[in-house]
Amino acid sequence: VLTFQETEGDVFDMIRNRIRSGGGRIRQSDAVYLAYALIDAIVDNYFTVLEDIDERIESTQQATLEKPVPATLHRIHALKHELVAIRRQLWPLRESISMLQKCENPLIPKMLGPYLHDVYEHTFQALEMIDSMREMISTAMESYMSSVSNRMNEVMKVLTIISTVFIPLTFIAGVYGMNFENMPELRWPLGYALTLGVMGSVAVVMVMFFRRKGWL
Repeated sequence: VLTFQETEGDVFDMIRNRIRSGGGRIRQSDAVYLAYALIDAIVDNYFTVLEDIDERIESTQQATLEKPVPATLHRIHALKHELVAIRRQLWPLRESISMLQKCENPLIPKMLGPYLHDVYEHTFQALEMIDSMREMISTAMESYMSSVSNRMNEVMKVLTIISTVFIPLTFIAGVYGMNFENMPELRWPLGYALTLGVMGSVAVVMVMFFRRKGWL
């Protein structure tokens, strides 16, 4: 049995230990059973990877609700790409296992059928986990966009209230900023203080009104 890998490291240490120990079925069986054991180890390793991704998705969801920042969005996209890559690897593996199940080659004994079926079921479960996690990521993305939108709405609300408060103040300042000669208020000794008082009173009344309405 030959295996090929693109990078160093694999998930076959447990199988090597079983072979070295000299016990168990794997040492007494042929190369076909060894090939099954290798495939089973590969599929089981996917569950370890998916459990790690699941924990990262949960932490990302929590971060999305507590404090949505651009870094959170990058994490969501990274998790999505990881799941897509794993799904692309698992899908052809599942089809290959299915073909082995249906194969009537004399080199593949019938007693291996239940083992292959078990691996096939594990592959199917892993694909279901991936689909479920992709839905969780989509939900996290929606939560992020909703949180960002809510924050933007809050900022716009504050800016709108500030602009609304300054509208009458700007009007008053504009009226007394006109260069007309016949404006008796300009010659009042208390005109400046009175104008500031009126502007301050208008601002306070408007702020109190907004608070009473629950807009602040």
